[in-house]
Amino acid sequence: MLDQIGGEAGLKELVEHFYDLVESAPEAEPLLALHMDGHGLSHTREEQFNFMSGFMGGRQYYLEKHRHMNVREIHAHVPIFAQDAELWLSVMDRTLQDLGHMNPNTERLRTTLRRVALMLVNDGKVAGA
Repeated sequence: MLDQIGGEAGLKELVEHFYDLVESAPEAEPLLALHMDGHGLSHTREEQFNFMSGFMGGRQYYLEKHRHMNVREIHAHVPIFAQDAELWLSVMDRTLQDLGHMNPNTERLRTTLRRVALMLVNDGKVAGA
């Protein structure tokens, strides 16, 4: 999947554009608030790239750094409702569209991202709360 968006350079552009939208698009404000309650966006931009690289078939930066790729564990501290997952997916779709990647080649990526995003819904029940 990584090759379909232009390799690591394409992934870097995708992650940066996604989080630029999170920071600037009024409809993405709830996502911004979730990220600001966590580690902040500069941390998230870096870790999103690291995770997505391995997730999309490239180098396993996140795994090398953290020794796991457990997406539920990564998000266990974040209250995620269905509308948050849908918003994340909507912003990602806009990102793919803006960068010219909304095509049949990215359908597998979109399907996989949808499955993962919905798997993370915890209805506000966070670990340690």
